[in-house]
Amino acid sequence: MTPDEFRRYGHAVIDWIADYQSHIESFPVLAQVKPGEIRASLPADPPARGEPFDTLLRDVEKLILPGVTHWQSPNFFAYFPCNASGPGILGDLLSSGLGVQGMLWSTSPACTELETHVLDWLVSMLGLPEKFLSSSTGGGVIQDTASSAALCALLAARERATNFTSNQKGCDGRIVAYASTQTHSSLQKAAMIAGIGVSNLRLIEVDENFAMRPEALARQIEADNRAGLMPCFVCATVGTTSSNAMDPIAEIGRVCRANNLWLHVDAAMSGTAALCPEFRHLQNGVELADSYNFNPHKWMFTNFDCNCFWVADRKALIQTLSILPEYLRNQATESGAVIDFRDWHIQLGRRFRSLKLWFVIRHYGVEGLQHHIRQHVQLAQQFAHWVRDDADFELAAPVPLNLVCFRHKGGDEVNQTIMDRLNCSGDLFLTHTKLDGKLTLRLCVGQTNTQARHVEKAWTRIREEAGKLPAGR
Repeated sequence: MTPDEFRRYGHAVIDWIADYQSHIESFPVLAQVKPGEIRASLPADPPARGEPFDTLLRDVEKLILPGVTHWQSPNFFAYFPCNASGPGILGDLLSSGLGVQGMLWSTSPACTELETHVLDWLVSMLGLPEKFLSSSTGGGVIQDTASSAALCALLAARERATNFTSNQKGCDGRIVAYASTQTHSSLQKAAMIAGIGVSNLRLIEVDENFAMRPEALARQIEADNRAGLMPCFVCATVGTTSSNAMDPIAEIGRVCRANNLWLHVDAAMSGTAALCPEFRHLQNGVELADSYNFNPHKWMFTNFDCNCFWVADRKALIQTLSILPEYLRNQATESGAVIDFRDWHIQLGRRFRSLKLWFVIRHYGVEGLQHHIRQHVQLAQQFAHWVRDDADFELAAPVPLNLVCFRHKGGDEVNQTIMDRLNCSGDLFLTHTKLDGKLTLRLCVGQTNTQARHVEKAWTRIREEAGKLPAGR
């Protein structure tokens, strides 16, 4: 592909994306295809000769688009959002065009230094403690997801607790970690990968608001110490996946300090809310954390993937993950004057992710980002108000930010039917969880272009489907 062809086809792709975004509301939010339908539409064998680019783009529309669940639709209320924006997409395009592999400072100084600088920006933007700044003892790095951030934190905690011997000798079955029953499932996977084992990940009970009970955590740590085990790590969550529950970080942090345990704070979804000072109380106690992460790719308009992960003591993380074969040795690394992010995560290679984050922050500005977050929270609070005032529905959990957990009073089968009918209609997309053993519907307001009319329509459609159910159900 010549530069002129790239320019022509590149314009065509940008035009296609712009057209797609301008009429995204016309598509069913949840893909309506059956399993295997997309593969059945594709040729059995690859082409022997290259095909015209126009054909590729036509086939995206004809073959791929029907199988897309439209995460960027303003009627997408499922899971947590994975929102994108124009500046984020263009920053990602520029990253792809540069083709940087930023494993070392020397392999692209701008990749490392921009990332370091933008993550320092975010420390002040989110009101995080200064110990997370690169100019202090800590620093930040962009991971792919919160799952990877949690794994890195757990590995560093494991090594600190064993005086950095478990990397050499392996785990002996005595290392124990802690999370709540509501903590994201990625912590179980992290325990598996880190060699701690799922049975040594203690799931601590929660209170009536689905937040971890610090006193239960303290009791379990004491019991494990008496049993000759080695507690090393606690994960506290700011905004759990099921219900957006807020673990009491300050109290959990004091338990961790008393027992010399690594405290990791997972704010994957709700951390973005800390851009607004009025929501920062939800993570009071974060100054006690050894590590912290949030996902700009969830609620800060930065397209997937982009997780920001900070540590208070970068030496512990680097000592845990650093390997330096001869073929990576270079003068800059040997000088000790640079950061090599290959030592801060699992993989060696890394993309220039900070470009899209930089573009988003500069395009919106702090005030612009705050405006959208506040708007989303206000829309969710309005939806929660409607639920409270409806005789047939009830809230299933507190609504601190932009997730509303609710259910029809008719029971699990009724709620399942309502959700299935809505999702099959294509008008909107909801997902569910179970709280107190009851099937619960979740509506999360967080898509980039979601407005009041979309939330109003969602509530209207929910009540319509409920009204179609047989009387008494």
